[in-house]
Amino acid sequence: MAGEQQLQVLNALDVAKTQWYHFTAIVVAGMGFFTDAYDLFCVSLVTKLLGRIYYHVDGSPTPGSLPPHVASAINGVAFIGTLSGQLFFGWLGDKLGRKKVYGMTLMLMVLCSVASGLSFGHTPASVMATLCFFRFWLGFGIGGDYPLSATIMSEYANKKTRGAFIAAVFAMQGFGILAGGLVSIVVSSSFKIIYRAPAYDVDPVNSTPPQADFVWRIIVMLGALPAALTYYWRTKMPETARYTALVAKNAKQAAVDMSKVLQVEITEEQAKAAGQPSNNKSAAFGLFSGEFLRRHGLHLLGTSATWFLLDVAFYSQNLFQKDIFSAVGWIPKAATMSALDEVFRIARAQTLIALCGTVPGYWFTVALIDVVGRFAIQVMGFFFMGVFMLGLAIPYHHWTAPGNHVGFVVLYGLTFFFANFGPNSTTFIVPAEIFPARLRSTCHGISAASGKLGAIAGGFGFLYLAQSPDPSKTDHGYAPGIGVRNSLFILAGCNLLGLLFTFLVPESKGKSLEEMSGENEVIGAEATGYNRTVPV
Repeated sequence: MAGEQQLQVLNALDVAKTQWYHFTAIVVAGMGFFTDAYDLFCVSLVTKLLGRIYYHVDGSPTPGSLPPHVASAINGVAFIGTLSGQLFFGWLGDKLGRKKVYGMTLMLMVLCSVASGLSFGHTPASVMATLCFFRFWLGFGIGGDYPLSATIMSEYANKKTRGAFIAAVFAMQGFGILAGGLVSIVVSSSFKIIYRAPAYDVDPVNSTPPQADFVWRIIVMLGALPAALTYYWRTKMPETARYTALVAKNAKQAAVDMSKVLQVEITEEQAKAAGQPSNNKSAAFGLFSGEFLRRHGLHLLGTSATWFLLDVAFYSQNLFQKDIFSAVGWIPKAATMSALDEVFRIARAQTLIALCGTVPGYWFTVALIDVVGRFAIQVMGFFFMGVFMLGLAIPYHHWTAPGNHVGFVVLYGLTFFFANFGPNSTTFIVPAEIFPARLRSTCHGISAASGKLGAIAGGFGFLYLAQSPDPSKTDHGYAPGIGVRNSLFILAGCNLLGLLFTFLVPESKGKSLEEMSGENEVIGAEATGYNRTVPV
């Protein structure tokens, strides 16, 4: 039957041997996420430096710092751009195809990374304004990479190792965070050697040499390099066979593309079957239809809610970890350091956390996700993130005492390990597997945008909430908050809610994309001439 032949074409994708091209695709697609993590997190390393350079106050006992609204804008504008890009490019990826918009997102990231470092102006306000402008469009390009990379990798992969391949693309984020820290260490160390500067409390003016303005610009611009190097290969990647066969209805071209990429022979008869147009009305339901709500409504709620709650906790810690380190005394008070020394110490702390907790967590997921499954890893990750945050919060005053800082950093690193060997990876993987091909990129974009909404809420909420309740101990320009300890209690609660919402998301380990999305039912109906919803 025609339907059986179509299933054979799709089955060929699921059972194809792992090819060298798969690993090439991981690197090419992963460079987008490498750049994503580098660009979003390297700013947290240089915000203190920006405050010293552009907002120095003569006679102040403490170095200059970014006003709250400026710090919020710099951190938040890229997130808003990312959220917008996830929705827009997710939708566009289903309308025009994954390949057509794939190179566009990467080039946008490259150009805006460079432009961010070249931010111009004669006043602090103008420099910050241009920086924010370019970071919005940088985020817009980064946002497009989420649904496109995840969807392309899921549609290339076989069902046996699909989770590991998608996780490996996402794991490049860990290397991006690590690279941001290492680049900052190298650049700041080099400038420290050449331009020696005293601590702020010794000489406030000379503690920030004029050349420090080049440091943050170099760090930001270097994020464009890895993405630019993979641009050519990204534009050469063919459209996914699943999109071509199931959405564009051109299975002959899909067979040609799949033969080149996966080295699998497909007969022309099979290809013809997949290219036949569908008259099945249940096969054409849209995102806002009752049929989608019935089939996938709870799935979309689950993927969106878990990603939102995960990012509230993940980004609030990650973006402002420098403040947490300062709060427990792991990084000295700003006045005791020069501007370049402060960049070096913050970068060293972030690199240590990335090396010991963040990067290993990603690769544990890569190794085990197709063994234990997505559901188990996500539940375990949310559970242990909550446990370790409570371990930080309940005896918080113990951790702030002299001599106990190492224990705090170990527990803090473990929360990142179980975020990445947990929901930070699985929330990215699952939306690329459980929705129909014609809505896959859109639904992934919606889920990812929900996550970025959580990042915005968590990042800015934590920025203000974590301020000390004592007005004399708050950062300059901030109102008193509830403190780091109480903020950690709130984040632990977010992890518990995330664990509960995980039960709305189906397990996709070892199943074909068509089985998860219900497209096999549609294919069977077309093959027999029978529609379950509308009798023929």
